[in-house]
Amino acid sequence: MQDTTRTEIDSLGEFGLIEHLTKNNETRQAGTILSVGDDAAVIDQFGRQCVVTNDLLIEGIHFDLMYTPLKHLGYKSVVVNLSDIYAMMATPTQITLALGLSNKFSVEALEEFYEGVYAACERYNVDLIGGDTSSSKVGFIISVTAIGEVAPDKYVTRSGAKVNDLICVSGNLGAAYLGLQLLEREKRIFLENPKVQPDLQQQKYLVGRILKPEPRADIVEWLQEQGIVPTSMIDVSDGLSSELLHICNSSSVGCVLHEDKIPVHDDTRAMAMEFQMGVAACALSGGEDYELLFTINQDDYGKISRNKDITVIGYVTEQQEGAHLMTKGGAKHKLTAQGWKAF
Repeated sequence: MQDTTRTEIDSLGEFGLIEHLTKNNETRQAGTILSVGDDAAVIDQFGRQCVVTNDLLIEGIHFDLMYTPLKHLGYKSVVVNLSDIYAMMATPTQITLALGLSNKFSVEALEEFYEGVYAACERYNVDLIGGDTSSSKVGFIISVTAIGEVAPDKYVTRSGAKVNDLICVSGNLGAAYLGLQLLEREKRIFLENPKVQPDLQQQKYLVGRILKPEPRADIVEWLQEQGIVPTSMIDVSDGLSSELLHICNSSSVGCVLHEDKIPVHDDTRAMAMEFQMGVAACALSGGEDYELLFTINQDDYGKISRNKDITVIGYVTEQQEGAHLMTKGGAKHKLTAQGWKAF
């Protein structure tokens, strides 16, 4: 029989809630000197430089609880921040987590959310060291700050791309966007007829890419092992075109991107066809893939070509030449940013 116990948050109070949710919190990093439970945490980076990033996720803007399991949401809330740390060629070490909660959430619901948080912390060897909770009148608000470390001055920024560098991307693109379109379609069908239950078993890859993304720690580790230092790097959260233009603007360069080189999964291609969407448009503007987009010196091409999960998709040009997309048909178009807009 399903347990329907519901414990109201106000029965514990703010500090009781934090103590309840963090009572089994584990410390993994030697640099975590003082964790949850005091006015502030204490960390020691042992002479390495500190990298810090923050993301805000708001219900109804960044996620929809009709099709987002709370455990998946907890996991994703952590890893999207870790992706930014990896995009600096740094190693994530700690996170803080702040939540705004409406009264529709029970303690049991938050326990489920924290299961995902702790799963991500364990998977990527980071410590949860603090945060805050507050009531909210607009649903669920999640703010995660991620902290990482890197050897002095070994971090990689968006501003180092040089003319004739090669443009590379990890994995494949567009899958998360098609996964989102699929979930939104099933939501509309369900709202029109609640008796129709969605069957997503055949689309585990696409749905997984949007609900449970993984940052590319493996790519960063491989680059480090090979002695390859990207000249610039960014993670693909807002769409390939937007991210590439960020690099171009920050580095004062132009680029040529080849449409036929953009890596796309077979499931993405098939779903784009079903939705009658251009697969290149999904890859260019979709976002939430959390792959790594980076530039390298041409001298590193031999090493890069040995990694089947990295694709060279273009090259860097002079700034005055602008940023362009070369289509499969050989036409040259100005590259425009049509990805996610926060406002």
